[in-house]
Amino acid sequence: MLHIPLLRAGQPYESLSTVEVEHSQNGEPMAVMSLANRGLISRDMLNQAQRKRDLEQFSVAELIEISSKAGQYFLTADLQIGDQNQSPQDYVDQLSASTGVPKTLCSQNMNKISTVLKNVAEVLGGLSRGLDLSILDQGWGKQHGRMIGYLCSTNSLGGVLPSNSAGVHSLWVPSIALKVPLVLKPGSTEPWSPYRIAQAFIKAGCPSSAFSLYPTSYDGATEILLRAGRSVLYGSESTVAPWRSDPRVQIHGTGWSKILVGEDVIASWKDYLDLMITSVSQNSGRSCINTSSIWVPSQGRKIATALAEKLSDIAPLPLDHPKAKLSAFANPKVAHQLQSMIERHLKTPGAVDISNQVFGQPTLVESNGYTFLQPKVIYCIDPSHPLANTEMLFPFVSVVETPQSDILDQIGSTLVATALTETQNWIDDLLHCSHIDRLNLGPIPTNQISWDQPHEGNLFELLYRQRAMQAIA
Repeated sequence: MLHIPLLRAGQPYESLSTVEVEHSQNGEPMAVMSLANRGLISRDMLNQAQRKRDLEQFSVAELIEISSKAGQYFLTADLQIGDQNQSPQDYVDQLSASTGVPKTLCSQNMNKISTVLKNVAEVLGGLSRGLDLSILDQGWGKQHGRMIGYLCSTNSLGGVLPSNSAGVHSLWVPSIALKVPLVLKPGSTEPWSPYRIAQAFIKAGCPSSAFSLYPTSYDGATEILLRAGRSVLYGSESTVAPWRSDPRVQIHGTGWSKILVGEDVIASWKDYLDLMITSVSQNSGRSCINTSSIWVPSQGRKIATALAEKLSDIAPLPLDHPKAKLSAFANPKVAHQLQSMIERHLKTPGAVDISNQVFGQPTLVESNGYTFLQPKVIYCIDPSHPLANTEMLFPFVSVVETPQSDILDQIGSTLVATALTETQNWIDDLLHCSHIDRLNLGPIPTNQISWDQPHEGNLFELLYRQRAMQAIA
């Protein structure tokens, strides 16, 4: 059986403590993965400064070129994992089997990661707002006729990574081009992407010491977050809540992304139905940038009914089916818990399950050994209802009907908001709304990313800070 080792500064290491990576269909072991304990991680992280010096031997331009090559290798090359070679198809097959994500979506996310690696110069240009990145090679320089200095704030970037969607790994890969080594805890069912990314970089000429991968427990993840100078943390609200006030940790949690429809265009809501479907369902609704609620001033039930009818076409299919769009749950208990939570909240007045009551579509379906949650549309007439602003790991959306004048006061934290309106006064209000992190003005899907702009937080600003600089010529 495949044994997935730790990577300790790029060196494979087999631990006596292991855990099985199970197939999401039958629970059979696919691989055995070494586990790192907290003491091992703590000891290894004493050498973070040396790992950073290994990267500092390269210029940013050279590391961008290495990243570009890594993007191609990640997509097309046979790469080592443990003592075996992994082809691109092996990667897709293994990723799908352990996570329950259809192979079509795994391939899409594979292309997404590769695209970011190949275009990391553009990504960094957006994150740094057009900084001449060669300034990072010596720490200071001149741009636009003035002297500027930049200081790296850390010797490593820690990462506690998820298992729900491989595409999120595209957010931390620019760290290498910024000369910051990685110390990562892979997701329990998704070690495949971090390992393949690391091997692609190493094949492209990056020092192997820049990659430390530690499958580990909660305690080990905490050790990474405590000892890394900067970290990215993915997880549910309960997971990320203790770290929200720590400026060293960039949170990638629940998004509560939304579509907001203005009074001036609500009569034309049918023109935006495909936009809504895409925003809700793409990537099986597993991303924080998928729409979880649609806020409208009127016609909410009609919109919810049309959405439920369209989304009912997304049915559970075998994961290797070319038209599969719905992910299975690697842990069926999670699906049952989510179903129970929805049913419990529906007992509170103010919300109607359109998918079930109008179209008779059950939430939970077991098919061919897999457990699925089918798309769900809830119509809410009470903006404070528990299901009005909820995010799930499947295509779930609430349509919330409330006066336009109240929407921005009621939406709460919003990672992405797509605003459909041409009313300038409301556009001005949207531009000043502090609840909204990323704003799309016009019919842009919430899940459509512009790589030259920050997605959730800014990796460059997490890793570098500008400092005052003066020098005598």
